[in-house]
Amino acid sequence: QVQLVESGGGLVQPGGSLTLSCAASGIIFNFYVMGWYRQAPGKQRELVATISGGDYTDYADSVKGRFTISRDNAKKTVTLQMKSLKPEDTAVYYCRATRGTIGTYWGQGTQVTVSS
Repeated sequence: QVQLVESGGGLVQPGGSLTLSCAASGIIFNFYVMGWYRQAPGKQRELVATISGGDYTDYADSVKGRFTISRDNAKKTVTLQMKSLKPEDTAVYYCRATRGTIGTYWGQGTQVTVSS
């Protein structure tokens, strides 16, 4: 059974920092592209950042220079470090694992709220 469990969300003031983590189980972690997506109220889910098994990374333009995605293949975890947070970063953040046509899996999501 595949499980992706996110943690680290919460309330933070504008300009602050937060780190999200996602722990995976039930998959051969190294073979999966891991990603973080987010969905704000009334909006579609959007890509935040992805990282391949070989550590190739990709970011949405809106978070470049502020967010950093990383992975630990031994621990089967993927982390999203978020800095200089803005109110528009407020959303539910989801962890995703994908491997071509083999399968795509999602976590349950964790709320990030940026507000003073």
